[in-house]
Amino acid sequence: MKPFRVILYYCYAPIANTETYRDEHHFFCVENNLLGRVIIAPEGLNGTVSGTPEDCEAYMNYVRSDERFSHVQFKIEAHDTIAFQKLHVRVKDEIVNSDLNVDPLVRTGKHLEPSEFKALLNDPEVVLVDMRSDYEHEVGKFKGAITFDMHNLRELPDHIHEIAHLKDKKIVTYCTGGIKCEKASAYLLEKGFTDVYQLHGGIIRYGLEEGGENFDGKCYVFDNRITVDVNHINPTVISKCHICGDECDRMVNCANAECNTHVPICHKCGDEMEGACSPECKAHPGKRTYDGTGYYVSKSNHYHPMQGLKSQKRNIKKMKLAQQSPA
Repeated sequence: MKPFRVILYYCYAPIANTETYRDEHHFFCVENNLLGRVIIAPEGLNGTVSGTPEDCEAYMNYVRSDERFSHVQFKIEAHDTIAFQKLHVRVKDEIVNSDLNVDPLVRTGKHLEPSEFKALLNDPEVVLVDMRSDYEHEVGKFKGAITFDMHNLRELPDHIHEIAHLKDKKIVTYCTGGIKCEKASAYLLEKGFTDVYQLHGGIIRYGLEEGGENFDGKCYVFDNRITVDVNHINPTVISKCHICGDECDRMVNCANAECNTHVPICHKCGDEMEGACSPECKAHPGKRTYDGTGYYVSKSNHYHPMQGLKSQKRNIKKMKLAQQSPA
């Protein structure tokens, strides 16, 4: 068994005390040796963290101990190493950047469990729609799915016309972990689509529970793994090396920090191009040192996971003392 875990989750639930909860959350992660990224917003939580099985279990219990998040569904994967180099717990306006004027707590697409989703894959009346970015579906997607040439979810309104003729069809949306589809499916309903569904838990949960059948290629993830295998039944490779054109399901970030394009590049071309996606990027003075992975950690700027926590700890202690004081 691999010695570390990566857990992915989200939860739409109102959070009035975002700053205070951020401080507590950050402190818990530090005390339990967890690394990763957690976004806290007035609309809920979105996180991916990594650590030992024991530390990840403690984290899941911590999140669920708050009644606002007691129903959180975690996707748990085993990994050889901790999947992050840093810990960031941040407050933002949204838990997934969308700029879509919708509220999944009010209305969203019907949730399909992985087994239900699998049963619909061969239904000719079902239209699969990938709600991920272009570089994500370049390396992997479900057979027959409609994809958009968009770089992020904020661009969805620019592409909705591409499926406008399908408004009365059964639309099934999917993404990596499910979070984008909560808003994307809500947006489709807002725009007049009548029968909209979403894969609950996304591609990752489908792979864990149903073996990933009919997902072609690999699934792009936002940690140092870059891509993961989800199809253990009928796997295929759909992407080609950006340099030589050979089949390649290995995704990298261009070594030129100013470019940083996400592209498939095979090991041979990666070595020859020193991780760059073009001759221009290879010659660029801002090119980073290529270590064979194609994954780059941003400059640390003296980063330490305890940054800012001294003042946060004081605030947490004051808050807890106030809670313990008699009324």
